[in-house]
Amino acid sequence: MPVKTLKKEYTVTQEMLAKHVGSGSLPVLGTPVLAALFEGAAAEIAQGYLPEGVTTVGTEITVRHNAPTPCGAKITVEAELTEQTERSFRFRLRAEDEAGEIADGDHSRVSVKADKFEQKAQARRGERP
Repeated sequence: MPVKTLKKEYTVTQEMLAKHVGSGSLPVLGTPVLAALFEGAAAEIAQGYLPEGVTTVGTEITVRHNAPTPCGAKITVEAELTEQTERSFRFRLRAEDEAGEIADGDHSRVSVKADKFEQKAQARRGERP
């Protein structure tokens, strides 16, 4: 049976800092990195509900990044599936470091046929499959 909640643990590295990813000048966990970690956890959950050849793409994400986390700190990112319809998935998001909660949010994904979606993307550049 597919999972509805997934927690993943990470250690904040230099590459994850706002000053490194271009989202600020400080040596703290960058919001875009946090959003990507949230999306990764949600995508992993959604994949468990899908057949071979079908995947999900993110369609919306809201991240409220409320506390700074320094390099070297351990963080836990959690995604919880709150709603699923035929093709759509909605998630509640939460992240914490050793001192407590650092972020929360919401995320939506939609299922797509992987090969057709890639062809559609290439067609936007005028390329043929």
